[in-house]
Parts: sequence; structure tokens; C-alpha cells
Amino acid sequence: MTMQNGFLRFIKEWVIPIGVTLVIVLLVRTYLFTLVRVSGPSMMPNLQDKEFVILSKISKYKRGDVIVFDARQEDPRFNSNDKDYVKRIIGVPGDTVSYKNSNLYVNGKVVNQNYIGIDERTQGTEMSFGSEWSLKTLSATDLWQKKDQHHTKVPAGEYFVMGDHRSVSNDGRYFGFVDAKHVTGKVIVPFWNSDKNAKKSVNEQDKHFFAN
Repeated sequence: MTMQNGFLRFIKEWVIPIGVTLVIVLLVRTYLFTLVRVSGPSMMPNLQDKEFVILSKISKYKRGDVIVFDARQEDPRFNSNDKDYVKRIIGVPGDTVSYKNSNLYVNGKVVNQNYIGIDERTQGTEMSFGSEWSLKTLSATDLWQKKDQHHTKVPAGEYFVMGDHRSVSNDGRYFGFVDAKHVTGKVIVPFWNSDKNAKKSVNEQDKHFFAN
């Protein structure tokens, strides 16, 4: 075998397959799925700090889904080494959202909140907003971005999001709506995670969003 033939064989058997594999991996990570690491406690107990999860970039977003978005574009007070926030969608375009006496309401219907404890459903949800609030009262504050102020419903192309650990979560209650174009994907708890409650609360909550 000549040196040229050996080189061509090396290219054919090693370089081309490796190159094709790398291109496929790059395309999958860019357009379909990738691994991301949760940073911070705002989604506890369902997502843990430093936990690795799958980010789907091809999913349609529904109420109850957990999403990742670019916080630099949404939170005027953003001050973190991590550019992304992980939160749960509570309201989609056209929805009204309100809270009263430990119950969260979307379009007047009670939201199923069994994925968090009673403390987060009550004090954690109220925080500095009081025992009764709505999009109208939240958006009337100077905390919200100017583009989001004075809305009674979630605008077109936007989402209202909250963290599961509401007593520590910096979420839509504080800064307003999340623009769909700043959402990078939907979180999926992977098959290797043994926490069945976390899988149900993150992967399937859209199917059980409203209380029976």
C-alpha cells in the first residue's frame, strides 16, 4: 500500500466519519436538544441547583411548562454570572392571572399547585405583593419593564412566568412578561433522574395545569 493510498484510507475511515458525527452533534445541540445545568434554588424542590436537564428547542410552550430564557433581555435588575433564568409558564397570551387566599387563578380557573408545598403557595406567592394580586396590580408597579406596565392580560407573543420556590424566585411578579423570542427552550427532566415527582411536575404539568 502506498503512502497516498494509506492517507486516503485514513481520511475515509476516520476523518470523514468523525467530521460527520461532529456536524450532527452540533446541529442537534443548536436546533434540537442540549444539556443545561440549573443554577440557583428558584425551581426547588422540582429542579435542584447544579442539576443537569435536557433543553428541548423544538417544543411548543404551554401553561405548566418549565422554560429557559435570556434574563438579560427581560429583567432590568439582572445581576448574575448566568445569563439565563429557569421558570414555569403560568400565563400564555390572552390569559388573566390572579392570586387570592393561597389559590392561583388563570382565566378565573383554579390552578393545580400540588407540585409545591403550602408555604410556597401562600407566603411565598404573596411576598411583598399582598394576599390578593393580579396582572393589573402587578403591572401597575414601577418594578415592571415599561413595555409591560398596565396590562390586565398576557400580551401576544409573551408569557407570564413564576419560579416554584416562590419565596426566593425573581420572576414575572417582579419584572413583567417574557418575550417568546427570548425563550431558548423547554426543560425536560431526563430519564436518568430517579425523582418521579420531579419528572411529573416538570415534564407533565401541562396535562394537569388546572385543579379538578
